[in-house]
Parts: sequence; structure tokens; C-alpha cells
Amino acid sequence: MAIFTEMRFAFYTLGCKTNQYETQAMEHILQNAGHEIGHFDEVCDAYIINTCSVTAVADKKNRAVIRRCRRDNPNAVIGVCGCYTQHAPEAVKELGVDVLGGSGGRQEFLEHMLSALNGEAHTDTLDNALRRREFELLPPGGLEERTRAMLKVQDGCVNFCTYCIIPYTRGPVRSAPLEDALRQARELAEMGYREIVVTGIEIASWGVDLPGKPPVKDLITGLCEAVPELRIRLGSLEPRVVTEDFCQALAAYPNLCPQFHLSMQSGCDTVLKRMHRKYDTARYYESVCLLRKYFPGCAVTTDMIVAFPGETEEEFRKSLTFIQKCAFADMHIFPYSRRPGTPADKMPDQLGNAVKEDRSRRAITVADDMSKAYRESLIGTTQAVLFEEQSLGFYTGHAPNYVRVYAAGEALHNVVKNVKITGLYEDGVFGRITE
Repeated sequence: MAIFTEMRFAFYTLGCKTNQYETQAMEHILQNAGHEIGHFDEVCDAYIINTCSVTAVADKKNRAVIRRCRRDNPNAVIGVCGCYTQHAPEAVKELGVDVLGGSGGRQEFLEHMLSALNGEAHTDTLDNALRRREFELLPPGGLEERTRAMLKVQDGCVNFCTYCIIPYTRGPVRSAPLEDALRQARELAEMGYREIVVTGIEIASWGVDLPGKPPVKDLITGLCEAVPELRIRLGSLEPRVVTEDFCQALAAYPNLCPQFHLSMQSGCDTVLKRMHRKYDTARYYESVCLLRKYFPGCAVTTDMIVAFPGETEEEFRKSLTFIQKCAFADMHIFPYSRRPGTPADKMPDQLGNAVKEDRSRRAITVADDMSKAYRESLIGTTQAVLFEEQSLGFYTGHAPNYVRVYAAGEALHNVVKNVKITGLYEDGVFGRITE
């Protein structure tokens, strides 16, 4: 990237960990080119909004942020990129945006931002996401002093679930070559990070587009071996990838975090079928049992959509029964949100807000009880905690199972300490440092 007069940029990121990773990468690119990164509420030369389009609610949030940014910064250059721009570029243009980018081509998008700042001609950097075939390799790590870094290893999805727009905004599966992923992991270790979060749109599909179609366990074991001193934490997994062979291979690595986020969405087979999910509850539960067999005490977490079109009270109750059977350590509960452009948006029997709110509340109650039970099971155990920040007068960080741990101490940032868990506290547990 050419060096222009130093400019001050600020970012606002909506959506998933992949978006967060890509924002951090853009920050790195700009800083390496001699520019400054400020905060979104400060006066800057340019603002970049990295959008999400997973639901219609997300689109509404995107528009609100763009409007506010334009109103508060009438003379600044405003660029918008991400899935919303990829999906609805004309709607974004109408909001007074200067530079449009999609869900790919981040370096080219930044070049056009710099051209606009210098009063030069620029174009929008939108492509047809469904025609993408190459993985866009971006610099890893963040700018701020952090303990945990995200490593993007995959992009795109071809599952075409009936509620989801992402295959259309992100395109087909593209994987980072193994040697590139391992090299970036080693770079993160040299930067001083203590944990890597493996992220992507659908990381279980890593490798399907690479020569020989290597399974994702090859990537995970490769990362564990490349940086044995770092924790390796996995992003969301598709249940079907969790097999006996998968678990046997991964259980050999002590630096793999025993927290597994298994994508579920519903605990009822008829709803899963309408969602076009590629597993049923029996296969899902098999994955849960395999993980607990090979990783005793591990945290299994998930997402759940309630009030999907046509979901009956009986189907919802089946979901509640199933999640209790799985005994999740943590859950994210989402009421179904219509997403124009998806098959589910045109399905009959769309449920109203009252039903969505009622089912969300009931599911959250069950999820909270399970989370409390899991955290109570940790009392008396010793956990290796990676401390990150100060909160409520204590240092706080995460155990390998991603439970938040509070403890008294000084100068613990980015330090791993053994902590004896003594009780529940706030959103996590409290403990005493034993070393």
C-alpha cells in the first residue's frame, strides 16, 4: 500500500468474530502504512463500518450506525464494508456513504478509502461473492494489548440453511493453506499472545477446497503442535465433524481448550429439517457424548433459535427437553428474525413477537440454570486461568473451558496462574491463586 499523508481512522464492527478479525487486520494494514487508529467517538479523518447482515435486525443496526456516523461527521470520509454492503449495496449508498466495499477484498477497499481521502477518483469494491475461489490472507493479531488473538482459517459456507443469508454474502468455502495458518500462529506467539481462537464462517469445512481435501482435525492438530505454549480455542463446530477419530486425535494435545461450541439451532428434528440443518438430534447428542468421553469436564456450548416459522408449542418443548439432556455449559438464545432473501422468510406460520419473547424467556431460564450447574461443578477444582483485565476490584480472565474467573492479585495481565475455585461470582466463578 502506498504511503499517503498520515490519516486518522476509526472503526465500528458489527457481527461475528470473523468480522472482528477482519477489522483488526484492516487496522494493522493502515497502521503499517503510517496511519493512526482512533476511537469511533473521536474526531477522525475517516470512519469504517464493518457490517453484519445475519438478520433483518442486524441490518437495522447497520443503518442506524451509518446514519449517526454521517450526521456526526459531515466532512469525514465514510466507508462501509461487510455482509450488509455485499447484500444491499444500493440501500447503503442511499445513506450518504463515500466508499463501498463488500465482504472480501479488504486491502483494495482500504486503497479506495485512501484515494477518497486524498480527493482522488475511486470505485466501489464489490464483487460476486458466489464466484470467489481464493482465500484472502490478512495479517493476524490486534493493535491493543490483548491476551487472545483470532486466527481466521476459513471463509464462506455452502450449507444454505433456510434462515441464513451468509452463503450469498460470503460465497463458497475457501480455506487458508495449512502452511499459512501455521506461520501466522507462530507470528502470534512471537507477538506475545497466550491464546489463539480459530475462527471462520464455518471452520468445520476447512480443507474441502484444498488439494487432497484434508480434514479440519489436521489443521487443529497442526496448530497445537506449531505453538505448544499457546492455548488453541476452537470457534463454532458443525456437529457432524465430531467423530471418534476427531476426538481421539485432538485429545492428545493439552493446549487444546476443552470448550466446544457445537452449532445446534433447534433441539427438535422437525424444526431442524425445516431449517435444512444436516443432522438430527440423535447425531448431535452423539457428538456431545463423544466430546465428554474424550474431554472429561469439558464445556459444551451452543446457539438456539426459538420461534422458527411454524414451530409449535410441542416442538418448542421438545427443544427444551433436548437442551436439558445435553446439559450445556452456556447457550446463546435468539428469537427467529426474518431475513429477506432466505427461504424461511417466505415460510407460512410466521410467529409473532409475543410468542418469540415468551419462548426466549423460557429458554434463557433453562440455559441459565444449566450454566449455573456447570459453574458449580467447578467448585473445588483448580483451573489454569489466563488473566486479561481488572473488573469489580479483581483481576479476571478465562479458564480453558472459557468460564470467567475472578481472583485477587496484582499485575496479572497476560499471565497464566492456577486458581482454586471457591464459589460462584457474578457471571463466572471466584477463586484463590495457588501459585
